[in-house]
Amino acid sequence: MLTSSSFQASDYNSLPDLPGVYKYFNAEQELIYVGKAKSLKKRVSSYFVKGTGLNYKTRRMVKEIQKIEITIVENELDALLLENNLIKKTQPRYNILLKDDKTYPYLLLTKEPFPRIYPTRKLIPNRGTYFGPFASVKAMNNVLELIRSIFTIRTCRLDLSAENIQAKKFKICLEYHIGNCLGPCEGLQKEEDYLKEIEHAKHILKGNLGAAKTFLKKNMLEAAESLAFERAHYFKNKLDLLEKYQAKSLVANPSIQDLDVFGIESDEKSAYVNYLKVKNGAIIITKTVELKKRLDETEGELLLTAIIRLRDQFNSDAEEIIANIPLEEEFEGMNVTVPKIGDKKKLVELSLKNARYYRTEKLLSAGEVKDKKDRVIKQLQADLSLKEIPRHIECFDNSNIQGTNPVASMVCFLNGKPATKEYRHFHVKTVEGPNDFASMTEIVGRRYRRLLEEEKDLPNLIVIDGGKGQLSSAVEAMKELGIYGKVPVIGIAKRLEEIYFPEDQYPLHIDKKSESLRLLQKIRDEAHRFAITFHRQVRSKKAFNTTLTDIEGIGEATANKLLKHFKSVKKIKEADVESLAAVIGTDKAEKVFNTIQQKKSGD
Repeated sequence: MLTSSSFQASDYNSLPDLPGVYKYFNAEQELIYVGKAKSLKKRVSSYFVKGTGLNYKTRRMVKEIQKIEITIVENELDALLLENNLIKKTQPRYNILLKDDKTYPYLLLTKEPFPRIYPTRKLIPNRGTYFGPFASVKAMNNVLELIRSIFTIRTCRLDLSAENIQAKKFKICLEYHIGNCLGPCEGLQKEEDYLKEIEHAKHILKGNLGAAKTFLKKNMLEAAESLAFERAHYFKNKLDLLEKYQAKSLVANPSIQDLDVFGIESDEKSAYVNYLKVKNGAIIITKTVELKKRLDETEGELLLTAIIRLRDQFNSDAEEIIANIPLEEEFEGMNVTVPKIGDKKKLVELSLKNARYYRTEKLLSAGEVKDKKDRVIKQLQADLSLKEIPRHIECFDNSNIQGTNPVASMVCFLNGKPATKEYRHFHVKTVEGPNDFASMTEIVGRRYRRLLEEEKDLPNLIVIDGGKGQLSSAVEAMKELGIYGKVPVIGIAKRLEEIYFPEDQYPLHIDKKSESLRLLQKIRDEAHRFAITFHRQVRSKKAFNTTLTDIEGIGEATANKLLKHFKSVKKIKEADVESLAAVIGTDKAEKVFNTIQQKKSGD
């Protein structure tokens, strides 16, 4: 039970020694601050006792206080939750402000016969059960699309009461004919069967994919055992959709169940907090917010505010909370720990990376990073947490078609610009067949062995076009040369534009609109273009040499002599007999010329 009282500012000594929430009002009866305390008397008195070391902003607030209102609660955690609700509702001037003015999307499961599931931003009581909020519309649509792909849930707005169905008021629509609905409007699907599908859809909405997978697998096996192979295939396709969706989720260790992860990075004006919500081993929500400082709050105070507000906003009831710093106070019923090793530590590091990236983006958009010349590479340095500005970046890519003519490329960017004179091509020499991993190990090793032998500078950053496999192969070569750990190396996977670090289980996702990601994409695409171009040249040269050496009297030496003189296959094909004869003699020139013309006419 809550007890509220009002006091004049001068009566602060009369406050009880109990947990609760206090509110400060100025002379205009405007609420200027809300706080929580384990002991109202001790906490409020600390503002008014001289010599307590209050900062300038807090002293300025104290001068404005005319009235104090308190609310006594059962314990400190209750005080914390009540404080959060009051701040959200009233937004006092001196309280920490969480900069987030968005309204988040939800999925609503309606309370009606044959319930529907549809997106909304309005929370209207008694309309049904709301799931969310989702951090983005895209995330919400992905879940909704998955549910509609697996289950036959209606999308119409018809009032499917038993009376209306019995009276045959409705007709089946296109959704029925294309298999997205089983026609409950005409009584073709029993409500009991429909509600079973809704129950399984609810598991997915709650983030529990395991129950839905078990249901689909059971139906598939039962159909197969009864030799209903078409029906078994139907359930297999649904199961594949679910597993494909799950594969796209950022999955943590399956042994990690429900968990909230927080990473905080702060400066003089603000704190930036990233939140990862882990459910059943997968990260299902990620959100980063800015908290504006008002009274020079500590990182611990700012983190506590973010934990309470973000857990409230995203309806989290996870019992375990981990973060990169400890809280300054302990609260019964809320345990926050700082992991030292293992997967949980890696999750915290991932959260902190995202908080740091968000801070950099904010500073850039506010114009606080003014050095335009180095802006992008400095942003890249911050995003990747590099010790040095990556002025010299080298990127590697492989190219082969089913293992034929394997080649590779290395492109070089200096100060964010392509340095084409430093580009290099590689013929893969030690690998047979289509083995991109072994090819990557070879070319990275060859490149940096040569730089070390010639005592040339190593790059500030090595980029590998590919995911964890290609990155591990490059790391293997770097370890053999003793440069691993001296030069940072990352992999960039094209499908989701994920950035991988060696020995890091979880990728970094940089904002798709950021300049640093665009630079990495540009470097990666340039390496790919350079490798593909070289591969085409090699294939063309090999095919041309084969064509020539098939001619009686023309050997590999003659073919190479032509290439050396004309520089390209294209120019050889365009040459006349006289030009060819000047290099290889009349007899051979006529044979080559006639063969090329026949080939052209055949094409």
